[in-house]
Amino acid sequence: MAKPTGIEKSYLLTAARQSLVEKGIEKFTLKAVAEQAGVTQGTIYYHFKSKEQIILEIVQDICEDSWNEILMTNQELIQSALLSAKSRYENDAFYHKLFSTLIVYGFTNPTIRQQIGQILASENEHLCNILNELWDTSPIDGVSMETWSIFFNALIDGLAIQVMMRDDFDVDVFYLQLETILQALRRLGK
Repeated sequence: MAKPTGIEKSYLLTAARQSLVEKGIEKFTLKAVAEQAGVTQGTIYYHFKSKEQIILEIVQDICEDSWNEILMTNQELIQSALLSAKSRYENDAFYHKLFSTLIVYGFTNPTIRQQIGQILASENEHLCNILNELWDTSPIDGVSMETWSIFFNALIDGLAIQVMMRDDFDVDVFYLQLETILQALRRLGK
């Protein structure tokens, strides 16, 4: 059994993020993380079983940071949520590239698939809580807040594909129009 190293897991996750940004996902290895952190590979293996686990924990951190940012801001919730979602497209869609990579891993790895499912469920729950604050009732009879949250989460993740694959996709124009749609739905839900 490996011995504790005294190195914080959060420090290693920061080093892993830096390694991903600098080297890209194609060259991301546990060895690269160890070099970035200035530790041995054994230290990395003590905290993480695989590079997929590191990527998963980075994605979880980004998700939690996004929701915390939304809930702590003084901006209106719709604008805050859209800005947070839009920020995930920065740095060459870093977050969505990681998330897409995890999805591919999840096709053949049941543990990763289950953990991705947990991330999605958490994202849906956060979004449902926000929608419950925004709307007294669902804007459309028979459509639950849970369904709306899944719909919006899928919309944002689908937009990521557009952003990553289309050089001509104007994310700014799309988000302005999406905000208009959400404001109209908000009026219907009051």
